[in-house]
Amino acid sequence: MPDPAPSTERTVVHLVRHGEVHNPDKLLYGRMPDFHLSELGRRMADMAASYLRERDITHLVSSPLERAQETMQPLAEALGQDVTLDERVIEAGNDFEGLTVGSNPKQLLHPRFWTKLRDPLQPSWGEPYSEIAERMSAAVADARDAARGHEAVIVSHQLPVWTARRHYEGARLWHDPRSRECSLASVTSVTFVGDDVVSLSYAEPAAPLLAQASKVVGA
Repeated sequence: MPDPAPSTERTVVHLVRHGEVHNPDKLLYGRMPDFHLSELGRRMADMAASYLRERDITHLVSSPLERAQETMQPLAEALGQDVTLDERVIEAGNDFEGLTVGSNPKQLLHPRFWTKLRDPLQPSWGEPYSEIAERMSAAVADARDAARGHEAVIVSHQLPVWTARRHYEGARLWHDPRSRECSLASVTSVTFVGDDVVSLSYAEPAAPLLAQASKVVGA
């Protein structure tokens, strides 16, 4: 029997970063529970929903963390669709979780942190970039298959979204965090023809609100 012809169906998976989080203590909150969207973050979620709601979306996926589910909520309600929670799109693991090293980096000068900083290319302070790329690409592939010929939305977090993008672009995974193009409530869209990535695009539906946002530490 000849091999079946490759699929030429076009599918788009949109990777959405959650909106601003209420974090008055400026903790690096990572995977900690009970970190919710701020009022501004909820407005950002509404803007992301408005940007996506008219598209041909048939499958919704969210990180299990509250801020991601809250970002997905207005879109899910607008579309009348259920949301699948997927641990594979959760925030990256970080050994500094619960500390304020993001807003007070001088803490890292303490000797107890030195072993965590030995290899920034991995990185040695948390989940390796290669593992983030592997779990994110697997989740994206499953979302693509579930929405085959249509579109899917995954709400995740800055580092997982950015790592997935660099993976699809064939770029090195280690990077300067200040260079990430992945603002609050942004949309990174991966377009497939069959199983092959053919293009990536980026949009900032909440751009008018970004200047009002606090510096997000544990995004």
